[in-house]
Amino acid sequence: MSIIHLSELDPSGKTVLIREDLNVPIKDGVITSDVRIQAALPTIKACLDKGAGVIVCSHLGRPTEGQYESKYSLAPIATYLADKLGVNVGFCADYLDDGVSVQAGHVLLLENVRFNVGEKQNSPKLAKQYANLCDIFVMDAFGSAHRAQASTEGVIRACIADGKPVCAGNLLTAELDALSKALDNPARPVLSIVGGSKVSTKLDVLNSLATLCDAILVGGGIANTFLVAAGKNVGASLYEANLVDTARTIMTQTNILLPTHVVVADSTQIDPDDFLGSLARADATIRSVDEIGENEMILDIAPQSAAELSRHIKAAKTILFNGPVGVFEADAFGQGTAIICQAVADSDGFSIAGGGDTLAAIDKYGVADGIDYLSTGGGAFLEFVQGKPLPAIVALDAS
Repeated sequence: MSIIHLSELDPSGKTVLIREDLNVPIKDGVITSDVRIQAALPTIKACLDKGAGVIVCSHLGRPTEGQYESKYSLAPIATYLADKLGVNVGFCADYLDDGVSVQAGHVLLLENVRFNVGEKQNSPKLAKQYANLCDIFVMDAFGSAHRAQASTEGVIRACIADGKPVCAGNLLTAELDALSKALDNPARPVLSIVGGSKVSTKLDVLNSLATLCDAILVGGGIANTFLVAAGKNVGASLYEANLVDTARTIMTQTNILLPTHVVVADSTQIDPDDFLGSLARADATIRSVDEIGENEMILDIAPQSAAELSRHIKAAKTILFNGPVGVFEADAFGQGTAIICQAVADSDGFSIAGGGDTLAAIDKYGVADGIDYLSTGGGAFLEFVQGKPLPAIVALDAS
């Protein structure tokens, strides 16, 4: 790819529009996790340090286009940015028709782009309105790069049509470099850890990884389908009967690592309407995968199995981590994920982790410092791993 990086441009005295991924959890006006904002700060600071006036835009949640909802407002993030950057940060909700201006060394945060009609449909008119706001556009939102929307892909093409420079920010560049290192010519052996509730949601990535990886450690509900494919009875555990044959095919393509012992709970103790609450009250029992009762539900990898699987993690030279291996939000069913997280952190191999639940587990168990790269992307991470073109990246490459 021949993408221009921010370091190659001189934004001094220019107005720079940066698309960040500031889609963070906010409760009662308080930001409860600032991981994505922290990741965005270096690009904003780099532009400020070079004397640019900086406009930042992002989405938050999934509001109905054209309808303002206070719970989806980015206003709390403006206060956060001002504190962390130590500069004046303005906030603007009305910026499309008359445009905006920002002084050099200052920041202006725009209201949620998903309040704008045409954002998700990648409206050319809306993309042109975004382009009109700036002299330079910086795409830094890897987590949104897989979406062809007006503030991600459309604005890039609109700027190019106007002869305005477009480039990748520091975060986006780091994401692409880390993923390329893990996927293009990785040090071997390559091991992937893939968790999650359903094979169907990660079928494409499993098929892609099967051609890349020397082994795939599967966990969560995904492991249940593979256990059935291996001839095991999973009791009352959730699995996808229609994908058992697919799982068997994947098992012929690479080494699928499965637990020999799991942590189960009596399904009659679990309330689907209060899943985590009922798990906090349920009894956790260790079972061999050959001895699971009809009413028992698999909810974690047992510690002894997680420790055994960790030997493969220790031997790997490249590790891709996407998805916890159990219901780690409930402590009684989180030991397997804790052990796997620690094993990845302790590994000498190059490790990259992505996905919201994965990062939440890494944060819970305090092992972030041991992971070589934490990707801010969820869907973008998976689509990149699958080799799918990400629209915003394609647009940048065309500049």
